[in-house]
Amino acid sequence: MSRYAGAICRICRREGEKLFLKGDRCYTEKCSVERRKYPPGQHGQSRGKLSDYGIQLREKQKVRKSYGLVERQFRRYFHEAERRKGITGEVLLQLLELRLDNVVYRMGFAANRRDARQLINHQHFLVNGRPVSVPSYLVKAGDIVEVKESSRDIPGIADNLSKVEHRGLPGWVEIDSANFKGKVLHIPSRDEIHVPVQEQLIVELYSK
Repeated sequence: MSRYAGAICRICRREGEKLFLKGDRCYTEKCSVERRKYPPGQHGQSRGKLSDYGIQLREKQKVRKSYGLVERQFRRYFHEAERRKGITGEVLLQLLELRLDNVVYRMGFAANRRDARQLINHQHFLVNGRPVSVPSYLVKAGDIVEVKESSRDIPGIADNLSKVEHRGLPGWVEIDSANFKGKVLHIPSRDEIHVPVQEQLIVELYSK
C-alpha cells in the first residue's frame, strides 16, 4: 500500500477533528474542519452510527494518518510496543513521538510531519553531530537534533522556528532557535503527547 496522495484536509474531516496535517492553515478559519464539520463525500452528512469495530478502526486510522504511516509500519510499531514493558497503548504513542520526523516537527523546524520527512530525507539534520536521513530513526532522551550549518538559510526552517510559541512546544523537548538546535529532555509521558486518541481502543482492535 502506498502513502496517501489525496487532499490532506479530507483526512481531518473524515476523522472529525483537527490532526494538524497542513501546518499554519490548521490554526486559521480556513481549516476545513472548521468550515465543514462533517465527513467528506456525497453521504458525509447522513452517515449512521459506527459499530464498536468501526470506532476502534477510526482511532487506529486517526493515529496512523497523524504520523503519516502505512499499515505495515504501524503494525510493526504496535508489535514493538507489545514487546516492551509498560502499557501497550502508551508505549505505542511514545515510539511514534520519538520518530525523528515527529521530533523535528515538535521542535518547530517544520510546519508538519510531511515537510519534516522531506527535510530529513534531503539530509538537512544532524543527531548528536551525525547526519541522519531516515525519518523513522528513533531518538533517545538527551539526543541533540540540529539543522546542518549549510542548511540554515533555508527560508522555511527559519520561518517555522519563528512560529514555535504560537504552535506550542511540548515539555519533553527544548529548542535553541538562535543556533537551530533542539534537545530531547526525556521520554514523553502520556500527558505530554497531545494526540486526540483513545489508544486503548487500538490495543483492543489488534488483540482480536
